[in-house]
Amino acid sequence: MRFVRFDLDGRTSYGLIEGDRVIPISASPFERWQAAGAPIALDRVRLQVPVVPQNFYAVGSNYAAHIRERARKLGIAPEMPTRPEPGYRSASALVAHNDPIVLPRDTTSVQFEGELVVVIGRRAKHVQETDAFKCVLGFTIGNDISERTWQKADRTFWRSKNSDTFKPMGPWIETDVDLESLRTTVRVNGKQQIEFHTNDMLFGVARFIATITEYITLHPGDVIWMGTEGASCDLHAGDVVEVEISSIGTLRNPVVASLP
Repeated sequence: MRFVRFDLDGRTSYGLIEGDRVIPISASPFERWQAAGAPIALDRVRLQVPVVPQNFYAVGSNYAAHIRERARKLGIAPEMPTRPEPGYRSASALVAHNDPIVLPRDTTSVQFEGELVVVIGRRAKHVQETDAFKCVLGFTIGNDISERTWQKADRTFWRSKNSDTFKPMGPWIETDVDLESLRTTVRVNGKQQIEFHTNDMLFGVARFIATITEYITLHPGDVIWMGTEGASCDLHAGDVVEVEISSIGTLRNPVVASLP
């Protein structure tokens, strides 16, 4: 199933995607729900982020090539992590499919990071890796926009990762996903920039869920962004960036300059 969160006539609702139509449902996917209305043409609605999370976790340094490329740019030896170490992001940075990524006036190097996003479906605490997927509702797509100059200069990621509009997510939640078959492709202005096996992670989805829930309760609607592979290019006003993950969909966002 594909769950979508959408606006129509000033009202935000959840629905199911069926072909080029949306079937409204009576509640969120995290509750008991049922079909609740006539089908609506998909091109009549405005997509919203598929969930607004209570907690927003993000995984850094989870792909080997990404770690090596970052070390090369910094002129240091690559150091592979020995354990999962999730971080946090701000839900206020989230924007939906087709919404603009706005570049603050003093940015110098803003880059994309195409990521698989795990959407938690039920409360989870002290979960074993073997049971981890029982608490997963499905998956969506994230673009972890990052300002690299700020990332190097600041002691935290408060602005380099969390500026307004720096976290596009969507377009929907796909529940039927075979992780081993997924491929992630990022395009800028239609030109492929990077392509990789999505599940080629140092630490996988189950390991991170087990690690987080050893200490912190996961709640329905929480999201975990699973990191990215390879090297990114700088984005500029006028660009359009697309993150496609096979069998899930494509997240597309234009890049614009902030107003003076």
